[in-house]
Amino acid sequence: MGAQWKTKNKETAANAKGRIFTKLSKEIMVAARGGADPDINSHLRLAIEQAKKASMPRDTIERAIKKGAGLVDAGVSYEKLTYEGFAPHRVPVIVECLTDNVNRTVTNIRILFRKGQLGTSGSVSWDFDYLGMIEATPESAEADAELAAIEAGARDLEPAENGATLFLTGPSDLDAVSRALPAYGFVVQSAQLGYRPKNPVTLDDAARAEVEAFLEAVDIDDDVQNVYAGLAG
Repeated sequence: MGAQWKTKNKETAANAKGRIFTKLSKEIMVAARGGADPDINSHLRLAIEQAKKASMPRDTIERAIKKGAGLVDAGVSYEKLTYEGFAPHRVPVIVECLTDNVNRTVTNIRILFRKGQLGTSGSVSWDFDYLGMIEATPESAEADAELAAIEAGARDLEPAENGATLFLTGPSDLDAVSRALPAYGFVVQSAQLGYRPKNPVTLDDAARAEVEAFLEAVDIDDDVQNVYAGLAG
C-alpha cells in the first residue's frame, strides 16, 4: 500500500500503523463490494492477505469486510479517483484516492499540487505501465526465479530488495500467478496492481529531496491511497 517510491525515511513514516490500517481497511471495503467471500472474490482475497501481512487484527479485517459488503452500518461507499500530474522537476506522478467526500479530495489535491503541476487524465499515464506486481522470497537456495516466472505465468521478473524477486504480470493474471508461485518455492510477500514508470527521471540529490518532500506531503493525505512517481532509484 501507499507510495511506490523510496526515500531513506519513507519506511519509518510508513510504519505509522494507524494510517496504514486505514488505507488497508478502505481497500478491503472497496473489494468487498464484489462479495464478502474471499474464496470467490480474488480482489478481496488479495486485500485481506495484504492486511494480514501488515498485522492488522482479525476483527478489524472482518469489520471492514462487513462494512464494504453492506452487512453492517448501512455499508460504506468509497469512490476511486485518479489524478495525474508532475512533481517538481517534471517528475510524472499518478495519485490514486479512495474517498467518501469528492469535494474535499479535489480541493486537497489541488492544494497539494501547487508545488507541482496537476494535469488532465492521460497527461502522464502514457508513460507508465499498469501491471500486477508480486514481491516474493525464495524458500530455499534451490528456488529458481526464472523457472517460477515461466511456470506460474508471470510476464517478467527483476531483483527486489533483501533477496526477493519482483514478478510482473498482466493485470488480469495477478491472482493466478500469486496463487501459483508457492508451488515453485516462493513465498508471496505482497501482490498488487499498480503503475510502473517507463522512463524514470534521474535527479541530483538536491532536486530529489525536493521531489521526495512533495511526494511525502501527497502520500500522507487521508484520502490518498497510492502514489506512483517516475523517479529513478
